[in-house]
Amino acid sequence: MKLVKTYTVEEAKRTLENYCAYQERCHKEVAQKLRDMRMIPEAIDVIIVHLLEHDFLNETRFAKSYVRGKFRVKKWGRKRLELELKKRDISPFNIKEAFKDISEADYLNTFHALAEKKAASIKETNPLKKKKKLADYLLYRGWESHLVYNKIHELF
Repeated sequence: MKLVKTYTVEEAKRTLENYCAYQERCHKEVAQKLRDMRMIPEAIDVIIVHLLEHDFLNETRFAKSYVRGKFRVKKWGRKRLELELKKRDISPFNIKEAFKDISEADYLNTFHALAEKKAASIKETNPLKKKKKLADYLLYRGWESHLVYNKIHELF
């Protein structure tokens, strides 16, 4: 039989403070972590309130950080970002706030650079297959379909 570590509320608070200080977390991740630590629902509520009061947990800050990071590093479009935030139960207000951090010029420049780089790297000779590969790639990354199809029309 496997022994499972048990935590007091104070130990769990300290553990979750470190967990939240390491990187931005959403409420859903924190609640899941507490459930994994086998905390009872009343204790989970107490700990989440403590983390909110001491600014370890902030959903707006999480959404902004998440959007900035995934846009800059993984080059995700708004649709993918919005979908991922919704999966994490982030409110529509916080999603809108997070998108304000990305300027329209940066957004379009990133899209055009990504599309051109990917188009150049596709080693397909059939032009229709090449267009499809590029479209699938950009749509999967969450770029809006009108941007994708306009760019494909412009490139080929």
